[in-house]
Amino acid sequence: MAKAHVYNRDHINTDEIIPARYLNTDDEAELARHCLEDLDKDFISKVSEGDVIVAGEDFGCGSSREHAVWAIRGAKVQTVIAKSFARIFYRNAINCGFYLIESAEALEKIKDGDEVEINYKAGVIRNKTTGIDINFKALPDFALEIIEDGGLLEHIVKGM
Repeated sequence: MAKAHVYNRDHINTDEIIPARYLNTDDEAELARHCLEDLDKDFISKVSEGDVIVAGEDFGCGSSREHAVWAIRGAKVQTVIAKSFARIFYRNAINCGFYLIESAEALEKIKDGDEVEINYKAGVIRNKTTGIDINFKALPDFALEIIEDGGLLEHIVKGM
């Protein structure tokens, strides 16, 4: 079961996900220590392995950087659920082997601290706190294969 960390706002950008002052490393554990610190200084002390982030529209907008995905993944976050994602961030996530969920209704149906369970193949988020199911469109098979292989580079090597 995962705890939801809800940020009820749109346009959370990559500089808020991982501030530019920390882009001198690609170490996910180091990046994780600073994940969302300019948005929520207590995030890294609140998050546990397998938790989820829930947000509004255009999550991951701004600079194109894999570091934002690495910071979230390094914090052991299971997924980000948002109304929509910046396209480059979305593609970077798949290329880095990280599953994102687009859901127009999740922000209204999941509150901070709610316990959620996700069935990725069926496309269902179950809010265990309220008993509500939230449907989402599961990723296509090609994207799932990339994620399951650990990212695009690993997927290419596997196919050789």
